[in-house]
Amino acid sequence: MKEETTWVEKLSEWISTSIMLKLITVTILMLLLLIPNSMVDSIIEERKNLSQRVTNEVSSVWANSQRIKGPVLSIPLTLRHENEDGPYYTTIHWHVLPEHLNVDGEVFPEKLNRGIYDVAVYRSSLSLNGKFKLPKAPSLENLHSINYEDAFLTVGISDLRGIESQIQVKWEGENKPVESGSNLNNFASSGINIPLNDSNLSGNFQINIDLQGSKSLLFAPVGGETKVNLKSTWEDPKFFGAFIPDHRTVDDSGFTAEWSVLELNRNFPQSFTGSGMLSQIESSMFGVELYLSLDDYQKAKRSSKYGVMTIALTFLIFFLVEVVNRRKIHPFQYALVGLALCLFYVILVSLSEHLDFNASYAISTLTIVGLISAYGFSVLKLPKLVLLLFLSLLGIYGFMFVTLQMADYALLMGSVGLLIILAATMFFTRNIDWYSLKRKEV
Repeated sequence: MKEETTWVEKLSEWISTSIMLKLITVTILMLLLLIPNSMVDSIIEERKNLSQRVTNEVSSVWANSQRIKGPVLSIPLTLRHENEDGPYYTTIHWHVLPEHLNVDGEVFPEKLNRGIYDVAVYRSSLSLNGKFKLPKAPSLENLHSINYEDAFLTVGISDLRGIESQIQVKWEGENKPVESGSNLNNFASSGINIPLNDSNLSGNFQINIDLQGSKSLLFAPVGGETKVNLKSTWEDPKFFGAFIPDHRTVDDSGFTAEWSVLELNRNFPQSFTGSGMLSQIESSMFGVELYLSLDDYQKAKRSSKYGVMTIALTFLIFFLVEVVNRRKIHPFQYALVGLALCLFYVILVSLSEHLDFNASYAISTLTIVGLISAYGFSVLKLPKLVLLLFLSLLGIYGFMFVTLQMADYALLMGSVGLLIILAATMFFTRNIDWYSLKRKEV
């Protein structure tokens, strides 16, 4: 009986003093903490999706993103065909794009609130003017007639609910009636058409549109030379699409942007028959997005990807303190510290929904670092070690914050940072006799 007790005591002593066993235990514990860390990722993704859902709901009531295409001049062509029963006729359209298109617009942004979420919407005042010059008629083998009197203009507007007042259209200074609906489904599924009822189809046009929408406003470069000038008080625009502005200014008072696109810059001609080329216009659209930081969720998501690194480095600090200073730290205490590290991301997301991301990050960092440092003081009992722990944790979160801000250099920063941390660990542990540690009381 005495021998069995002695064996149990030896096993217990080995478990409590084995550095290798402690290292294995801490590693397993760190891997287990990936479970709550992945749950945090799910929470961040869920909140991001909820925010996007709210944005879509508000946009569907106000008006969705607006895409302006046109104007396009369409002239019906009658084709004559022959078969065994005699002649029959079909109609296609000859499409002519404006020689010049100038768009001047002002965007008046607003923020609508749904719960804790903000949705960027806008009202806009747009003026489209330019000139059509009718080219030589297409040469088709079975062309029967060109119906100039039935010509019409089409302007694609992606969400007609956004039209705030009657659209004013002038052709050669004469007011023209506006009809709802697009006659060119391959070009625009919704929009307006303007019957010209005029045999003179080379002329100047002026179209004024007061339009509301949400998130973004885009234009199609249908002119032989297309110039778009936009201005707004929105401070955080995102320019995107096939073309970026030639000139832009963005400051605290808003933005101005100027685009200039030539016929040679796009992949469709100035005139064509049939509907095949109409679909090419979509790929050439460009414009501006009223950017609202769903980026806060993306930053939180990116920061959570550093969760493993944060846990590993914090555990490394505790482990080295335990080894070098002969302080016993129980695996349960490691687990509590790891859970506190996972809680950081939940606090960060919840605060960033109400505050600026940088402020949220600072508050979350001080909260978790303060909690772990206070707990470390109760475990380690040495102010110098606790101060070292506090500064080390601040360094870890500071390093992660800088990496988050430098998206383009995140990989480089991460690699250099980890190299420095590894080198520092090698330096401070270079004189430790790891084999002798198991014979000493830890």
